[in-house]
Amino acid sequence: MLDDRAPECEIRAMSFSPALAAVAALLAPLAGASWPDSFPARLEALAQIQGFNAELLSHDSATQTLQHWCEAHGTSPGLKIVARRVDLDKPAGPAERADLGVGPDEPLRYRRVELACGERVLSRADNWYRPGRLTPDMNQALETSQTPFGVVVKPLGYRRRTLSSELLFRPLPADWETLPRPPAALGETFVIPPEILRHRAVLSTPDGVAFSLVQETYTDQVLFKPAF
Repeated sequence: MLDDRAPECEIRAMSFSPALAAVAALLAPLAGASWPDSFPARLEALAQIQGFNAELLSHDSATQTLQHWCEAHGTSPGLKIVARRVDLDKPAGPAERADLGVGPDEPLRYRRVELACGERVLSRADNWYRPGRLTPDMNQALETSQTPFGVVVKPLGYRRRTLSSELLFRPLPADWETLPRPPAALGETFVIPPEILRHRAVLSTPDGVAFSLVQETYTDQVLFKPAF
């Protein structure tokens, strides 16, 4: 579910049409740079964040959403999302086991990755999963490859249930629509922070058995600063 603190504004869905690829390639070098501290710039940043959030919430596969982004915005044709393994162990606590609906004795595995399109890290994901619910080939791929989790387990025909969706950065206050429009601060800029959005979700088989809990933190690299 959407965080109830999210700004009350219209969510504009992002288009991942390949027709945007050429424009995106021109805008790519600007991502992560400072933005002019103006109302139009802050509204654009908010629209992009909300639009990307809407795309994630409307699909079962976050990996596929990122792949569509990569195909539209990647710096070269044919780029695939890769999961760069991070050497980190984070045992599941009571909250993680409760979300998965498993007891304290069931073995769980943990996988931490950075999901990247080329050199752009789009998200960082913590994943606790039940190896006993996956095939031996799936478990081996998760242990030894850079294949995203969603790609590995795609044959399961899984469904995604979002537990929470939290905006980590708000370019405008929650009640921005009711406030007077501020004057432009000539020469002033603002910087998008490294982390902008976080999702927590459970993946389940079609018969409703949960097998994975994922927490995804999306970075500023999913945004593009247009010309103002």
